Amino acid sequence: MSTIRLRGIAWNHTRGYVPMVATAQRFHELHPHVEIVWEKRSLQAFADQPIERLADDFDLLVIDHPFVGYAANHPVLVALDSHLDAAYLADQAQHSVGASEPSYWYGGHLWALPIDAATPVSAWRADLLAHPPQTWDELLLLAKQKRVAVPAIPIDSLMNIYMLCNALGEEPFQRPHEMVSQAIGVAALTHLAELVHACHPDCLTRNPIATYEALIRGDAAYCPFAYGYSNYARSSYADKQLTFGNLVQWRDGKRLRSTLGGTGLAISQRCAHLDVAVAYARYVASPECQTHLYVTSGGQPGHRGAWTSAYANQLSHDFFRNTLQTLDEAYLRPRYDGYLHFQDEAGPVVHEFLRHGGDPVMYLTRINELYVQSRHRH
Repeated sequence: MSTIRLRGIAWNHTRGYVPMVATAQRFHELHPHVEIVWEKRSLQAFADQPIERLADDFDLLVIDHPFVGYAANHPVLVALDSHLDAAYLADQAQHSVGASEPSYWYGGHLWALPIDAATPVSAWRADLLAHPPQTWDELLLLAKQKRVAVPAIPIDSLMNIYMLCNALGEEPFQRPHEMVSQAIGVAALTHLAELVHACHPDCLTRNPIATYEALIRGDAAYCPFAYGYSNYARSSYADKQLTFGNLVQWRDGKRLRSTLGGTGLAISQRCAHLDVAVAYARYVASPECQTHLYVTSGGQPGHRGAWTSAYANQLSHDFFRNTLQTLDEAYLRPRYDGYLHFQDEAGPVVHEFLRHGGDPVMYLTRINELYVQSRHRH
């Protein structure tokens, strides 16, 4: 039997890349005529690189769920619901971590299988901070003591604006002419700026990974919300182990709702061996793989069975058990065709406000204009 070769593209962190290599190796052992080679790209490229370009070059793609609106309108990805049986699909839906599984459904089709679940959660150095803050005001007080680090690069800052809009009582993207009302949007920008300005200016250059590394160095003791990485809760992964938990309460007593992330495994329509690619994707997202090989290899599974398993929680010092509620409560971003243009352009606007200040109404006006433009791009 001739060898079948597939190429995949993931992102360059232990959580994103190593599980794909491990599962590809095991799949090869089970199917010796199949070789799957995974390549990697940066976390920023993961968010920025056009999916249509990747689908031209790779058979298997690890994607973010906001891509599915584009996929539904363009011939780039395989609709996986047409190639998976009803029982398998039902198990995936039943064991979703928050909205992870439904996030890959769009236009009546499933464009990726949820293999990784994440949302911003809290993290701290237990050896430096015995009692992490429980409320927004306690968080601000700790930040003013220069003990807080928060990722504030453009994409993370925009996700935190969504979180604060929800906290202030208005879910964004509910109207065609504005992302959010002026009163709520200005308040969200102002609250985020107050927190970021209380932290070290380096926060404006840090993504979640860099933020966790800052905590490990002791530059800060607490991070209130950054996309979770169970790796940092595991023994011997870093010099210092981090403890993870849910989010602080807003001033109305309700817990903050962060913005859902995670990744899904998709298949390019240009894949010449669709049956093999589907079999591999099915294997990676299966409860057996997700609960054992995937999590053992440093992955952060998308199947709920792994988040509640004693094995995964023992590996991660209860990372999964202690943050699951925040995953379940997370806000699902829009996925319409054109949303990614908004995300790419609006993040830098929020970041500019955090860095330079000025009239928040002016910045919000620009954000709302970008939103309207994004609705008419397809």
